[in-house]
Amino acid sequence: MSEDTGGRRRPGADGAGRSDDARAGSRPVTAAGRRRRGAADGDGETGTTRVVARGDKGAPTPSRDAARSASSEGSVIARLRRFLREVVAELRKVHWPTRRQIVVYTVVVLVFVAFMVTLVGLLDIGFQKLTFALFG
Repeated sequence: MSEDTGGRRRPGADGAGRSDDARAGSRPVTAAGRRRRGAADGDGETGTTRVVARGDKGAPTPSRDAARSASSEGSVIARLRRFLREVVAELRKVHWPTRRQIVVYTVVVLVFVAFMVTLVGLLDIGFQKLTFALFG
């Protein structure tokens, strides 16, 4: 077993047939290794290499720039069609309640509203009588 930069031991890199370079499909162990791998491999979508410098904090990532420019391109009709398609796709994901659930929810709401109206009405009558008793 070999040690990575953090002092932890990694299996498979001790000369047992594979080196670190041969393990291209494996995941890096440390955050620094992930940053190095991300900078070497690129981001996958656009094929560009990410810059991992500290001075670039706050700069938008390439995927945000690509999404922003792609959404602003095209005619108004094409964007409207895309929007409507996405609305329909989102509505298909919604959990629509059954008829029985709607009836139960409606009854619960009506009972709660009736209870609150009764409570506020009784408190109003009680405060009214208290006020008349105090101030005559």
